[in-house]
Amino acid sequence: FRKECARFFGDKSLVFTGILMPGLLIFLIYNLMGKGIEGEINDEMERSMAEVQLYAENMPAEIVPLFDSLPILLSNKTSDTAAIFNKIRNNEENVVFIQFPEDVLARLSNPEAPIQQVSIFYNSSNPAASSTYYALSDILASWENSKIDLFDINTDQSTTFDCVQPDDIEDEFGDIFSKLIPMLILMMLFSACMTVAPTAIAGEKERGTIATLLVTPLKRKELAWGKILSLSLFALLSGLSTFAGIMLSLPKMLHSDEISMGNLANISGYGWSDYITIFVVIITTVLIMISIISVLSAFAKDTKSAGTIVMPFMLVVMGVGLSPLLIGGGVEALWASVIPLFNSVQCMSCIFAHTASVAMMALTMGSNIVYTLIAVWVLEKMFNSERIMFGK
Repeated sequence: FRKECARFFGDKSLVFTGILMPGLLIFLIYNLMGKGIEGEINDEMERSMAEVQLYAENMPAEIVPLFDSLPILLSNKTSDTAAIFNKIRNNEENVVFIQFPEDVLARLSNPEAPIQQVSIFYNSSNPAASSTYYALSDILASWENSKIDLFDINTDQSTTFDCVQPDDIEDEFGDIFSKLIPMLILMMLFSACMTVAPTAIAGEKERGTIATLLVTPLKRKELAWGKILSLSLFALLSGLSTFAGIMLSLPKMLHSDEISMGNLANISGYGWSDYITIFVVIITTVLIMISIISVLSAFAKDTKSAGTIVMPFMLVVMGVGLSPLLIGGGVEALWASVIPLFNSVQCMSCIFAHTASVAMMALTMGSNIVYTLIAVWVLEKMFNSERIMFGK
């Protein structure tokens, strides 16, 4: 017991990763995600509480006071309904249009009169307009139920009341994907890399086979490339499998009653060029991630030590993966395209948001390849060092 305690508490890195890091990870992740989600909720609430221009047609005077508590600017001037519908469809302003039939209150004096139809037109991609629509529906339903069944709201199946346009839906999907998917991709790639990379070199040391490998008539550069490319292949296959699972689960995540894989691409606006670009970004990201983990694990004497050495790198990966959520999307500036790992996340985020430029994508892929070449050169030099390979 004394010996094990001395070994454990005498190893500062083990104390950090075994005792301090789990709590720090949970604290950091939950705080960062909490701030990101809180920011999103606050922004959504601010947008939903913005003042809305409510155009009303044939609104009875008895109903007008019901909406006094809502942040609306009421206008009964609806002579140009075409212009109103254009504003709603184009999402230029916070606009909602409500139409009452002229005899909407006829059943108050004549219960045998037919039930009328009240129509509320809005754009669901506009948070303020969407919130106003639900508020209007609730207030009107409560009011008319307290009297008699006067009218129905948006029950005509032949009329489209939600004037949202495909471009608006595309932007909404792009915003969700740009903040969520890059983080998932980076984490799954890191998980795949961590499964195979630490044991590739540190495991050779632990088993004593690294000496046999180094005395073979093989150039150190060939050895380094052989390790990195083979590890990258396994990690890439694992990553692509997880990526396919994420993409196939999106319809379920995004209300599968309305969305299927058949129309997901059409709704989100992504084409083959987008998927090919993301695939190439993933390949270059795997290369640089495997290279970094290989270099770090080459310092370790066994697989356990390799895991300890690589663990702080996981913090960096997590922070980078959360960056789109924390900063509200991808950074389009070219300077972000030369920062390892950060560039891949920002590039994928911008691709999903339909804002990525050709220069950004080319610079991201090019810089990843350059950093991989540097890492391979470093690994080659490490293979030539007996002190690193054999602890001499």
